[in-house]
Amino acid sequence: VVYNYSEEGIHRDETGWEQCISVPLVQPDMFELLQQWDHLLEEFSMGEEWLPHRYEEHDHNCYTYALAFINSVLTAQGKQQMSKSEFTEKFVIPQTKNASKYITLHQELTTKDFYIVPLPDQEKQC
Repeated sequence: VVYNYSEEGIHRDETGWEQCISVPLVQPDMFELLQQWDHLLEEFSMGEEWLPHRYEEHDHNCYTYALAFINSVLTAQGKQQMSKSEFTEKFVIPQTKNASKYITLHQELTTKDFYIVPLPDQEKQC
């Protein structure tokens, strides 16, 4: 389920996000936080701040919603909040760069004639 915020308010979508980029925010060893994540997100999303009439395309949007939620989790953990630029540099840009490389590689493979041959070790496993 993908939570998102638009001029229509909070949405919980199970489909339609297949082409999105996933940005991992929680380390795998933070099991307790992973277990609480959905509950925290649901509770956060009920706030009046995320009502449809408060949406503003440039200053109060889905990015603001995501960052505000992350900062609420950081505050609950006694950690310092992140600014938009810090979040963008630390989480968004690295994933965007990876996606760009993948898309470029995919485009090259689909527009040119390539034949992929398994490595010798892989032939034994097939």
